[in-house]
Amino acid sequence: MAVDARPARSVAAPAAEPGGAVRRHGPLTPYLFLLPFGVLFIGFVLIPAIYGLWVSLHDYNYLLPGKPWTGLQNYIDLFTPGSRDSGDFWKSMLATGIFTVFSVPFLIVCPLGVALLLNRAFKGRGFFRAVFFAPYVLGVAVVGILFRFVLDPNIGLVNYYLGSAIPWTTDLPWAWISLIGMTVWWTLGFNAVIYMAGLQDISPDLYEAARVDGASRWDEFRNVTLPGLRPVMAFVTTITILASANMFGQSFLLTKGAPANETRTAIMYIAETGLGNNRQGMAAAMSYILALLLMAVSLLNLRLTQRRGAS
Repeated sequence: MAVDARPARSVAAPAAEPGGAVRRHGPLTPYLFLLPFGVLFIGFVLIPAIYGLWVSLHDYNYLLPGKPWTGLQNYIDLFTPGSRDSGDFWKSMLATGIFTVFSVPFLIVCPLGVALLLNRAFKGRGFFRAVFFAPYVLGVAVVGILFRFVLDPNIGLVNYYLGSAIPWTTDLPWAWISLIGMTVWWTLGFNAVIYMAGLQDISPDLYEAARVDGASRWDEFRNVTLPGLRPVMAFVTTITILASANMFGQSFLLTKGAPANETRTAIMYIAETGLGNNRQGMAAAMSYILALLLMAVSLLNLRLTQRRGAS
């Protein structure tokens, strides 16, 4: 049998870049992967934001043919005491601030406690994880109607079993207690899942080293868990502040802004102005003021978190 003694033809290897990495794509490949997000961002964020800014500079009413140019007058009116919208707008901003200040600590601390409990190994852990996360999959309409029935001052189950007539949805401070309690119950599971993901990234060797040094459970939590969760806590704090400041459905369904619009949040008043009164220009100006305040709070929170991490 004849044997072919000719050397085998070598297969050309991919060209290597100067750094030693093999180049397997063209220069446009990364941008092609970013293209779908870029299209959605431009179409649903950038263009509406620019158009909304244009609307805020006009006396805009989509039902009328003319949209007179007003410049910064809508913004000036909001900062002018005694104007048509100034008092109600800043009252709604105060309501938003009250809800945010009192709900965010619960939405940071309570999910952390739940995450620490559910991160331990025990029988039925998966079941309890699902139970705590389950309310979050419900829509705000479902949760709002549920709590409206449970907390109704006249026919609510809570007052029925308490044997009292607590005005959970019609008087202060009970209306705020109801809104905050409802929100914590509804969204607690989401933050707890994020915390549990962060706990998984903390090396068990750090806890073992702490135990060898004689650290207590509190020392482990303070010197190992909290530093390990600092980036996660910064993220949770930021998204929780933004979500609380944009609260709409809970108040709209549970209290309808009662009593005397004390629980009417900024988003509720913006929606009422823009959709109910057809004054889209003023509503857009309110939205941009709220957005700028939220951007400032978010940047301040991230800056404080970075300083703590550096120290």
